[in-house]
Amino acid sequence: MVDETADAKSSCNAGGAACQDSGTLGGIALCQVAVTLTLASGRGHALIDRALYLPPACAADDEHRELAGIPDEVSFATKPELAWQMIERATEGGVPFSWVTGDEVYGGNPKLRQRLEERQVPYVMAVACDEMIATAAGARRADDLAALVPAGAWQRLSCADGSKGPRLYDWALIGEDREGSSLLARRSLHPNAKGRLELAFFRCWSPRPVTLAEAVAVAGARWAVEDCFAEAKNETGLDHYQVRLYQAWYRHVTLSMLACAFLAVTARAARADDDAAPAQKGT
Repeated sequence: MVDETADAKSSCNAGGAACQDSGTLGGIALCQVAVTLTLASGRGHALIDRALYLPPACAADDEHRELAGIPDEVSFATKPELAWQMIERATEGGVPFSWVTGDEVYGGNPKLRQRLEERQVPYVMAVACDEMIATAAGARRADDLAALVPAGAWQRLSCADGSKGPRLYDWALIGEDREGSSLLARRSLHPNAKGRLELAFFRCWSPRPVTLAEAVAVAGARWAVEDCFAEAKNETGLDHYQVRLYQAWYRHVTLSMLACAFLAVTARAARADDDAAPAQKGT
């Protein structure tokens, strides 16, 4: 899973620090943004790679680069490009994964989706409601296609378990006029403050047939990213640093991620021991 998190800064001297949009901070803020890669499965989840995003102004500012110690070979790269670099490293490193998922920043990037398809990597990526989808009748907006789904075609499924139980939504898988591609639509069960049922959309691609339940499960796996961020920030100080230099940022974040991964593996082993204890006691 590719995603990002931001840390507020009080100065533009830190590598990559600039006024930029951040969902983490709720809008435009002076911050650093880290693009991350998370590995998740039924046995646990952990952050496994990271990249410091350099906004175009920072990448082109010689004074900023010198103050932050940004290496000459590091140039501007978009967030989807950074995500692709991490996916490539994971693939070349033999990391076992079956799907890639991400939010609209990544799902709305055609080049990233094309690269995944060329590598035969299945994905479920969030896209905006105005994403244009190819159909036999021509390109249509995602929300227009969702409006055409018959009432009986929506299926109520849980995409993951939350703190209050299953996360239930109505879902529909809409075929796209391209082999292996489809649009996954998610509809809330209860109206929002404006009296509307909220919709979300995901572009899906796989070289093999995929069921609605499987696509929904992949879409729901994205919640593991938020758990990873919360655990790393609360338990291993992912955002507890006051460093200015580019390399210092990488050292701190890498050590924090390593410590968090160690805790995840240790917790998993402890749960396995607890599960095995009653059986051992009875033998």
